[in-house]
Amino acid sequence: MKSGFIGIIGRPNVGKSTLMNAILGEKIAITTNKPQTTRNAIRGIYTKHEGGPDDCQLIFIDTPGIHKPKNKLGSYMTDMAKTTMNEVEAIIFIVDGPLKDGSGDAYILDMIRNVKTPKILVINKIDKLDPETYRNIYETYENMKVFDEIFGTAAIEGKNVDVLLKAISKMMPEGPMFFPEDMVTDHPERFIVSELIREKVLMYLQDEVPHGVAIEIESYKEGPRLTSIGAVIYCERKSHKGIIIGKEGKKLKGIGKSAREEIEALLGTKVFLELYVKVKENWRDSDFAISNFGYKSE
Repeated sequence: MKSGFIGIIGRPNVGKSTLMNAILGEKIAITTNKPQTTRNAIRGIYTKHEGGPDDCQLIFIDTPGIHKPKNKLGSYMTDMAKTTMNEVEAIIFIVDGPLKDGSGDAYILDMIRNVKTPKILVINKIDKLDPETYRNIYETYENMKVFDEIFGTAAIEGKNVDVLLKAISKMMPEGPMFFPEDMVTDHPERFIVSELIREKVLMYLQDEVPHGVAIEIESYKEGPRLTSIGAVIYCERKSHKGIIIGKEGKKLKGIGKSAREEIEALLGTKVFLELYVKVKENWRDSDFAISNFGYKSE
């Protein structure tokens, strides 16, 4: 069978996680309209094993959006995305609009231009582009002679995802099945649960508060019919704690209810979810805190 690893890179908020979820047909990476939603390299596993010539196992690595770092956490996220480019069999570079001078896309292009790994350009959100704009974007990148293939997708609708998958599979070498065929991610359920909680925080809050939020699972007890989870939402300032909790605790209750519903769908059991809010000032610039929250190995 064909098998290999594929890195998904791009600016924040271009649809990297949405594309991977569409490929897998299952939600394993959180998605919001806020930039820098993804902090870890999330691995999604697509397996087609039917005993035919099209059999493949494709391991997608959804990287944090590449951006100019403002703190140690930002530097870690950008470094991780850069490292991924040299450790995969193919690179998918996602854009969602025209190339502009001095833009993040131009910065990423300079990084990958001389990388020998096969490269695919995905122009995402084509449902929001008129035909002329799409054609101009396509031709701009095609004329650079950097990419082996160029595709247009609307990942949120799953449009052209099957065509993209076939092209990626053809690029892969013959190889082993790295993971069991029923596995869609190598991340433990606790990690996905913490990410689902963080997604709801991102959705309920505005401005800078979400970027200063980290989730720690303090307790996780599984039963046949009920899973009990205790989680702490860490923020960087005391004023943020009040915003997260909300008047009479309504915002925190909304976050908890929304997260619990998705966690129940993920785990297939009823879930008792307890959320707490604590302050850990300036944790994004603390090597110890970044490591403790699982974003960086010691």
